[in-house]
Amino acid sequence: MRLQKLLADAGLASRRAAEAWIRAGRVRVNGAVATLGASADPARDDVRVDGMRLEPERRSYWLLHKPKNVLATNADPFAADSGRRTVLDLLPAAARRTRLYPVGRLDLDSEGLLLLTNDGAVAQALLHPSHGCEREYRVDVWGEVTSRTAQRLARGVELEDGPTLPCRVRRLGYDTARGTSRLELVLREGRKRQIRRALLALGHPVRRLLRVRMGPLRLGTLPSGSARSLGPREQQALLRLVREAQGAGSGAAGHARARGRRARATHGRDARGKIH
Repeated sequence: MRLQKLLADAGLASRRAAEAWIRAGRVRVNGAVATLGASADPARDDVRVDGMRLEPERRSYWLLHKPKNVLATNADPFAADSGRRTVLDLLPAAARRTRLYPVGRLDLDSEGLLLLTNDGAVAQALLHPSHGCEREYRVDVWGEVTSRTAQRLARGVELEDGPTLPCRVRRLGYDTARGTSRLELVLREGRKRQIRRALLALGHPVRRLLRVRMGPLRLGTLPSGSARSLGPREQQALLRLVREAQGAGSGAAGHARARGRRARATHGRDARGKIH
């Protein structure tokens, strides 16, 4: 891991400040003054800042049921005027002693499952588009959603920033008294306000949006506004996801290198005129 990221993940400084420390010669790895761009493994290498050895921050994982009108961010730049709470305000004091970050988007009006962690590898495995990690939602919309409309949503909806990827859609019923339909959506992408924009384009504004699953994590019966630390099985499931994502990434990189070698070889043969 790059030193500046290592220091930031340990809660010592921001990446920019860590870079300044490295340039100033304040960071040593195995006794040698570190240079910007160097990497280290805190489990094997002796990393020190101003002579003090870096102790890796213990990984922490918290699952939160985010209510409406709570920001899924670490800080609200307009807090003094808005008085809005952030998801960190809902965590127990013990959890807030660690630098935690929310994983994935969940806008101000949306509710449901949100993971907060200091494990960058887990966040990457859950969020990177190439990993296709599933997100499951329960969505109430205005109007009666027909099977045809549900099929259009499942195939993908053209938005201003491009079409949505195909997703799984299940109609859960229509409430004639309220005039609302309930849907179950399972997506593998997480663009900004994607569900709201797609359903609005189909003529069904969202009344309520609740995320109930993200990868192997489920909201279950956790009350709104409450948080809990992940159990051992949930943590193991996340670590398996990381291993699978890293394995897939290594495989993709290997295939890309192989394609590059074949392309260069073919180009070389064509240049010599031996194979057309």
